[in-house]
Amino acid sequence: MMRNLKFSLRLTPVAMAALASGGCTTLDSPVEKRKILIVASSVMDAGDADRSEARNNLWEIAPPYHVFSMNGFEVDFVTPSGGPVPFSRDVDDVDPPGMILYTIKYEGFRERADNSLRPDQIEAENYAAVFIGGGFGPLFDVANDRQITSIIGRIYEGGGVVGACGHGPGALSNVRLADGRYMVSGKHMTGFPNSSEAVSRWSQQGSLLPFRVEDGLRASGALFQTKADLEDKHDIVVDQRIVSTMFLPACANAAKTVVDILES
Repeated sequence: MMRNLKFSLRLTPVAMAALASGGCTTLDSPVEKRKILIVASSVMDAGDADRSEARNNLWEIAPPYHVFSMNGFEVDFVTPSGGPVPFSRDVDDVDPPGMILYTIKYEGFRERADNSLRPDQIEAENYAAVFIGGGFGPLFDVANDRQITSIIGRIYEGGGVVGACGHGPGALSNVRLADGRYMVSGKHMTGFPNSSEAVSRWSQQGSLLPFRVEDGLRASGALFQTKADLEDKHDIVVDQRIVSTMFLPACANAAKTVVDILES
């Protein structure tokens, strides 16, 4: 049975101010490039004795891909190893929402995801934005892949927008700018919070993870927004062209916010 996901966009006051002021101020406006890079993990499992699932959550990547595609952006995938992106909650395992089935069938999602590029094949200046979805995988390899974190930093410093949802924001923890500062330092951000990780049976209360999203971002100087800081747990947080959200239901909204900033 096909189901449809319905989304209502909620922005924090900081996010609304960011959109009102315009997202990109460089002379080389990234919107002219019309390309967005989705970063994903090559990891299949958490490396424990039980080979617990890591991978990338299809439900946190396919909806953003759909949003980018329907707004006229070409989308590339990059993974540390290149090749097929490993997904959890794939169509063989569960019955996904209609939006996901649509983008797989009509928008070339599978063809792109099955042929992800290697980091050495990426020219950062060709992309208007970069996005990281959830799943545990990016915490294991993307977060420590110097080529990929360098690509993210270069896209951002070139005036591009950085978006992430769920566990994806944790992979931004180690991105450094040209002057050596962490990209997230001093920025309001959110992602899968410690309060939720502590009760997650999937991550065994966070014990399967190399680090927790909230801990990684705070350690790099981000101003992490918890559930208590937000009016709604599905709010979108935007600060200086970095877009983030906590949970799966808001991933498409985060992607739409990336597009709105690019086109403002």
